[in-house]
Amino acid sequence: MNLTLALRRNRFKNKPKVQKRQWQWLSRGIEWRSYARRAAMLVLAAGGLATLTWALDRPVRVISMDGSFQRVSPGQIEKAVAPFSQSGFMSADLDGIQRAVETLPWVEHARIQRRWPNSLHVTVVEQTAAARWGESGLLNTRGELFVREASHVPAELPRLSGPEGTQSQVAQRYLSLQGRMLDAGMRVAALRLDARGAWEMDLDSGVTVRLGRREVDERIDRFIHTASQVIAHRLNEITYVDMRYSNGFAIGWRNPAVPASVPTKRADDTDV
Repeated sequence: MNLTLALRRNRFKNKPKVQKRQWQWLSRGIEWRSYARRAAMLVLAAGGLATLTWALDRPVRVISMDGSFQRVSPGQIEKAVAPFSQSGFMSADLDGIQRAVETLPWVEHARIQRRWPNSLHVTVVEQTAAARWGESGLLNTRGELFVREASHVPAELPRLSGPEGTQSQVAQRYLSLQGRMLDAGMRVAALRLDARGAWEMDLDSGVTVRLGRREVDERIDRFIHTASQVIAHRLNEITYVDMRYSNGFAIGWRNPAVPASVPTKRADDTDV
């Protein structure tokens, strides 16, 4: 009697476990079917997209372009784009075309667009030359050397020079200086930085201003507010103005017989 009761109890205890396992397997089966349907839908969507892309990927027939074309010619752009034009309308590498066009001298930025049904459009923004660098290099408004050997250098551009790698430093000094000089009625024709770190500028009047290595900004201020007032009416008689003095400046006259009219203090020999 006791054995029968024990068997019955064991039988009733096992039933819930069997039911639970059945529900787990049923739930997993539903989840796998759901995943399979989703995967099938994704495959169909990808296939449809690939088919549509293939249908639209017709050969590129037209390359249009716009820009100022003062320094860059349409022929140069067409030549840069040509290796990519064999691709289809949809498969054309727009980033690659942009990089190829931007490697051209005088091109600052390029934008490439697809135009239905079979055209690529290239928009070009040209560099703006702000100054010469050395003999035939050109700097843009950010002080970047974008052409090392220009075939044509605009004569009106100021000439900047310095050791290799100092293009940006010299350009920034010039850009910070030119506005102040123009306000004072003067124009900087050249700015130089030598290997020792000393600065020197030429005015369009032909006068050279020696600034040295130390306290350059303070010496520029002193030249604008003091020295320039003294020399303003005698520029044709002056070769240089030396600002490398602690509290004054010296004038180099074209005629050595002309005495210096400005009292100066002794220059800092370590700077000279």
